[in-house]
Amino acid sequence: MARPAFAKIDLAALRHNYERLRTLHGGRALAVLKANAYGHGAVRCAHALTDIADGFAVAFLEEAVALREAGINAPILVLEGMFDAHDLQVAQELELWIVVHHEAQLRMIELSACTTPLHVWLKLNTGMERAGFAPEDAAAVHSRLVSTGKIEQIILMSHFARADEPDSEATAAQIERFDNATAGIAGDRSLCNSAGVLAWPDARLDWARPGIALYGADPIPSGEHGLLPVMTLESRVFAVRDLQAGEALGYGARFIASRPTRVGLVAMGYADGYPRTAPEGTAVMVDGQVSGIIGRVSMDMLTVDITDHPSTGIGSRLELWGPRIRVNDVAHASGTIAYELLCNVKRVPLQYSQEPLVHTPKLESAAA
Repeated sequence: MARPAFAKIDLAALRHNYERLRTLHGGRALAVLKANAYGHGAVRCAHALTDIADGFAVAFLEEAVALREAGINAPILVLEGMFDAHDLQVAQELELWIVVHHEAQLRMIELSACTTPLHVWLKLNTGMERAGFAPEDAAAVHSRLVSTGKIEQIILMSHFARADEPDSEATAAQIERFDNATAGIAGDRSLCNSAGVLAWPDARLDWARPGIALYGADPIPSGEHGLLPVMTLESRVFAVRDLQAGEALGYGARFIASRPTRVGLVAMGYADGYPRTAPEGTAVMVDGQVSGIIGRVSMDMLTVDITDHPSTGIGSRLELWGPRIRVNDVAHASGTIAYELLCNVKRVPLQYSQEPLVHTPKLESAAA
């Protein structure tokens, strides 16, 4: 019998989320599949979206190559752009779209022997202070690209630093800087990441680039935007033991029983992607009932309190996150973000479903 730990991937929910986000944004939307589609499997997710998506985005060249080799012929944007002339050559051969965000990349194009016109996304730094040309250089850089005679289309873009903070003035300032910098320059625009789509109507321009929201993890605090969780992380109880009051459990003896306690041993640990930092009481669903983690999460196993669930035992099903346990809540309790939890899922097999899974009402919190 195989180890009973896996992640269910609901491709119908993925399609629902893409269509929801694209409709809310208007215009067109690239589905962001970087980091193996945030742990969901880039190739399978791309195939699930290929008939409805305007295109895809990945972080770097190798991720784009894998999609092309899997038969994905839709536009693919490489967000980090190219690292050297070889990357540029491959991008040209595979008809990839490329982001240009600093001088060395611009020079690569100017010095290249490109024979097929390139599709470039010109990135401006409007406040993220990480990548992108200075706003005041936008017109000059745009002119240099056009003058190469190697460009088919230029889309102007930037990236938000604090779009997931609806009360912050930073995003409005970035939108204003972008608008001022690109005034009078022809071409489509792109500003919205997931949070931009959900919370900033003024940023909904020609192209959106939704990432985390595609997978049903709302980046806006207390967000209720009709998104469905795509991943359900599951396992089962595979052993049961009893603790007496005063007995300690697990590494570091972090949990000491205050009463006679039934403990369920679960096939899931931090090597599978469940956070080691999850605190005592982080919620799980056991056979549809709320329970909580006790003891420290170890590499291959974790332990849950099943004292108040007498019918729970070997073989009982656990949802670690999914429709009932929000991954955002598990992340918050663990001192991290849903992006990290989803991207860290590994070792457990991914089980794909084209049919919509049952989405029951979620819990208000994942921490007891």
